[in-house]
Amino acid sequence: MPSLLFAQTKQYTISGYIKDGSTGETLIGASIYSQETKQGVISNPYGFYSLTLPEGKHNLAIAFVGFQTFKKEIDLTKNIKLDINLKSSDVELDEVIVSGEREDANVSEVQMSTVKMEIETILKLPALLGEVDVIKSIQLLPGVSTVGEGATGFNVRGGGVGQNLVLLDEAPVFNSSHLFGFFSVFNPDAVKDVKLIKGGIPAQYGGRLSSILDVRMKEGNSKQLKVQGGIGAIFSRLTVEAPIIKDKMSFLIGGRRSYIDILAGPFLEDDLQGSKFNFWDLTAKVNYDINDNNKIFLSGYWGRDTFGTASLFSSSWGNVTGTFRWNHLFNEKLFSNLTAYISDYDYALGVNDVQDSFNWDSRIKTYSVKPEFTWYLGSKNTITFGGQSIIYDFAPGTTTAVSSGQELPPFSLQKQFGWENALYIGNDQKISNKISLQYGLRFSLFTYMGPGTTYEYYPADLPNERKEPIPGSEKEYGDWEPIETYTNFEPRFAIKYQFNEKSSVKASYNRMAQYIHLISNTSAASPLDIWSPSTNNIPPQIGDQYALGYFRNFKDNMIEFSGEVYYKPIQFLLDYIDGADLLLNQNLEGDLLPSKGRAYGLELYVKKNKGKLTGWVSYTLARSEQATAGVNQGIYYPTRFDQTHNLTVSGFYEINKRWSLSANFNFVTGTPTTFPTNQIQVQGYSIPHNVDGVRNNQRIGYYHRLDISATLNGKKKPDRRWEHYWVFGFYNTYARRNPYSVYFQPQADRAPQGVAPPNNAIRLSVIGSIIPSVSYNFKW
Repeated sequence: MPSLLFAQTKQYTISGYIKDGSTGETLIGASIYSQETKQGVISNPYGFYSLTLPEGKHNLAIAFVGFQTFKKEIDLTKNIKLDINLKSSDVELDEVIVSGEREDANVSEVQMSTVKMEIETILKLPALLGEVDVIKSIQLLPGVSTVGEGATGFNVRGGGVGQNLVLLDEAPVFNSSHLFGFFSVFNPDAVKDVKLIKGGIPAQYGGRLSSILDVRMKEGNSKQLKVQGGIGAIFSRLTVEAPIIKDKMSFLIGGRRSYIDILAGPFLEDDLQGSKFNFWDLTAKVNYDINDNNKIFLSGYWGRDTFGTASLFSSSWGNVTGTFRWNHLFNEKLFSNLTAYISDYDYALGVNDVQDSFNWDSRIKTYSVKPEFTWYLGSKNTITFGGQSIIYDFAPGTTTAVSSGQELPPFSLQKQFGWENALYIGNDQKISNKISLQYGLRFSLFTYMGPGTTYEYYPADLPNERKEPIPGSEKEYGDWEPIETYTNFEPRFAIKYQFNEKSSVKASYNRMAQYIHLISNTSAASPLDIWSPSTNNIPPQIGDQYALGYFRNFKDNMIEFSGEVYYKPIQFLLDYIDGADLLLNQNLEGDLLPSKGRAYGLELYVKKNKGKLTGWVSYTLARSEQATAGVNQGIYYPTRFDQTHNLTVSGFYEINKRWSLSANFNFVTGTPTTFPTNQIQVQGYSIPHNVDGVRNNQRIGYYHRLDISATLNGKKKPDRRWEHYWVFGFYNTYARRNPYSVYFQPQADRAPQGVAPPNNAIRLSVIGSIIPSVSYNFKW
């Protein structure tokens, strides 16, 4: 009855920002709703909300898990601006909370295949050497995996590492790993929000096929000075945040540096003296509330890994990103954000010797501008529209060398340039209390452009052979001259049907186009892999994904369950001829093969959100396959990151206010590998051989690992801001020697005549023992 009365009255809008009252940080995904009309919205990535309601009195409830629910009665007779500061909930003193969004978000929101990892949860997880990590944390979620310890990046729903768009304050990070994948580039003390989108991707995102990892940095405490950090076995960290102008302008700066090489230095001898094996990074951000309608943010990241010896070899890689953002309110219903960024990833390899040396440098730079608008049309429609322009600058390789003391002429592969543009529009629409839609369309255009030289290639005699360039087919292009242009329409659609307050079913479809390619034919991506744009010989990758899921909450949202199935066909993947030469190859395109792929699977997820015992169980049953003419007889074969079964159990137990325990258990089917099917005997030696060129015909052994940790909080004193805690942990608790790879090595001695010479199977384990750790962490 009240809703019928409201429907006949005027409507007004209440809008503003929802913040953490103790720090001034805006809260992403906080809910605000009218208890009379049951209409509500959630705050956007900048904490802004806009809710249109009928004229009259409303009892508003503003909620965010971990904070006290704020209630306020308003008499809505005109548009109102209301900023809300939430207070931390006392419940956090007595129990663990592993979710920081709306309690029923998994059921009530239309978007599916999306998981948020709160930084508070990440900090509680057991970790290698006691150092918590964003990337390792998301690998505990359904549909997310890695090919093994020491592998960079992560794989989502059967996709490759290069098919994930990793964003730090909206700037892409091309290598998200430190120390060959053991740690990520994200400083947890500077991270505010982590969201992984695996499917049902909204129209404002594009450029990758598999997932979006959206990492948002803290804005900096606008109330008071805050210092936090930690001292661990492998690196230390320190973060400082404080107001510059209280409640209007603040900053954050955080740094980390590892010191394995410093500790090991006195024990190194001979050629190992002066070895470098370290990483460092620096994260910084400044934001300024100019007035009620304008806010600006400036953030940046600098990081580098160095690995090598003073006299033998050296390698290094690093990321630099810088982001400028401007939030502007045109009115209470129209919010805009303008983002401009630069991202620079470079990597190098060298052989250090006075008489013979070699140095190789490569990099990829991107520059982008992205205006985006959110129009809160009414209580049932939120429209997002905008565009993006990205310029890519690829420098595949520049080398210098010395041979027998003589300096050789430098060699460089030609630089490559691409220009990607996109326009998009999407709508979140509530049809009724039971049915909600999210739909949109993205139009993308990519131009491979000069300066540069292009080639045409002879068809190969056999599908799995190198293609040679046709003499005289070279064409020269000038600056900004178009070489090849690709266009794609990328529709997005999702629907939710809510049975009741506790359960819903969702379905989604999205098409994604990816115009840049990670060139790698190794079992795991490495920092030295090459990125290439789509060219006149390399078309963009196109992926479609279909997903269906059921979502259910129990016991007043204390326990949540979800089950999803998905199917993802992919066109224009890249494959490689046998023996492909990917480094410093001027005719790299001749070693690439067109391919197609498919991935499909089932994901189950159960999570307990509240209480002294919390945590989750995730299980993924999946396949990831690829088919290439001339490879494996053209039959689909499993990709190198295919894992049939992936089970993860994560748990937290709060013993008392000072002691807490946590544990992770992970079981994964071994990844595919290629074993020889027979051997050829030549003069007493054996040569492994594959009949019919089969690929990934076997799997290495399964992987399982248990990690545990205990946290001891220091005694709190009411009159002191100082807080500290110790973390004691064991990684790989029962010392499992998990295989990373298996390869065959012929016996060194020649076998007697008439005796079949054996090949020895060698199993490589990156970590084969228990690793204890202790770290000290503090806040002030």
